[in-house]
Parts: sequence; C-alpha cells; structure tokens
Amino acid sequence: MISFWIILTGVLVAVSAGLLGCFLVLRRMSMVGDAISHAVLPGIVIAFLISGNREPLTILIGASTLGLVTTFIIEYLHKKAKVQGDAAIGVTYTFLFAVGVILLSLFAGQVDIDQDCVLYGEIAYVPIDTLITASGINLGPRPIYLLGGLLIAIVLFIIFFYKQLSLTAFDPGFASAIGISTVLWHYLLMGLVSITTVVSFQSVGAILIINFLIGPPSIAYLITKSLKRMLIYTVIIGILIAFFGYQIAAYLDVSVAGCMAVTTGIIFAVCFIYTSYNSKMKKKDIELNRLAQPIGTV
Repeated sequence: MISFWIILTGVLVAVSAGLLGCFLVLRRMSMVGDAISHAVLPGIVIAFLISGNREPLTILIGASTLGLVTTFIIEYLHKKAKVQGDAAIGVTYTFLFAVGVILLSLFAGQVDIDQDCVLYGEIAYVPIDTLITASGINLGPRPIYLLGGLLIAIVLFIIFFYKQLSLTAFDPGFASAIGISTVLWHYLLMGLVSITTVVSFQSVGAILIINFLIGPPSIAYLITKSLKRMLIYTVIIGILIAFFGYQIAAYLDVSVAGCMAVTTGIIFAVCFIYTSYNSKMKKKDIELNRLAQPIGTV
C-alpha cells in the first residue's frame, strides 16, 4: 500500500504540473517554473513569522504571493528594463531565494522548516503524513487530498478557458486584437503555477516539481504539434515517469525523486533520437522523390 501512495502522489504531481507546463513550454517560459519554485521560499518564511503556524493555507498564501511577485518582477525587467528574459529570470529567482535562505538563517530558532526538505523533498515520506478523523479513522495521506483537489481545479481551468489559454500561448497579438487580455491570462497561469509549485514541493521538493513542469510537456512537444494531443501525451508520460521511476528506485534502493527525474531524461533522450531519425528519413524521402521526378515536371 505504501508503494501505491507514493506512485499516486507522483502521478498527481506529474499530471498537475505537466498540464500547466504545456503552456509554459509553448510560451517559451519553462524556466519560470524553476524561478517560482525557488523564489517562494521567503514567502513561506514570512508567512510563518507573521502567523506563527505552518497551516497549509497560511503557507499557500505566503508562497503564492511571492510567486506572483516573482512573475511581476521578471516581466517588468524583461519588458520595461529591456533585460533579456533568461537574465531576468536568473537575477530574480537567485535574489529572492537568497533572501529566503538568509531569513531561515536569521530566524532558524523560530522557523521550523527543513531547508533540505524544501529543496529536495522526500516523496517516500508521503504515506506517513496521514489524515485522521476525530473518531480515529485513517483516511490516507493528507497530500493525496490536496494534490487531488489541485488536479481537479487545473483540469477545470484548462477545460473552461482552453480558448484563452491556447490563443495567448500561440498568438498573443491576435488574442489582444479580439479583446482577450494577455496580461490577465498570463498572471492567472502564473498564479496557478505558483500554487501548484507550493502544494507539490511540500511533498516532492522543488527539484522534482521543476522536472514535472518541464519534462513531460517537452517530451510531448517532440512527438506532436497539436495542443490537445500534447496535453493528453503529457498526462500519459507523467504517469509512466511516476510508475517506472518508483520501480527503479525500489529496485536500486535509491532516491525516488532522483529516479523519477532520471526516467524523465531517459524518455526524453529516446523520443529525441526517434523524432530526429524520423525527420531525417522524411527529408531523405522528399529529396529522393524530387530527384525521381522527370525533368520539366512541377
């Protein structure tokens, strides 16, 4: 049963992060997820210092606020200060993450937060954090309910606002022309990415959430150019990564998160080699067909 809960947690995180990651990949903003996952650290510390507790809602509010602040700073530096996008991301997240580390060091006696846990997480500990009713009934791991609710919210968000999300991702100029606010949908997407990052890295750590935000969507992008298929393939790939990553970790008796990330890299490499080979073969066939045509034909 422990294996089931761990795999299910990985699946929920992979699917939730992957679905949002599809739009980040299409917007060429993949590393924004990395920036947010690190930059929310001061938000977590500040929320704890103000409230004096580590309730999920308190932490979520503090971290999500810093996630939106991170997005705003990156956008401001890129569009107003004319800083390159990658440079804006690098400067912003390293600065905010460093602020979070300093706050942890200053208030280490008051803030009961494990820095290693925040960074690396340990998905294997998920079955320990159980939800028990007043009558003593064990309802299973608490993160499963949080991640399950988050996944439902993300799926509904994409279903109801698919048109706005797809238009602002593929053609923001046309979206603005027909009255769709690109700024509004940008910050809505970034806000949801922030919430997903915070909820997920409490269970799996920042590194694995970055892997799931970028890995499955990037793999899906290699094998299809249809957004709907990309979303479906991302879900399937995320499930495969969670399952096989855990099986490899159990067999080698090593880090589950690490094996899931390595599995992502292996699948990406296989798909990249396969698509590159197919592309070369198609070009070769086109060239051969062109040479085989009689002279004078169009």
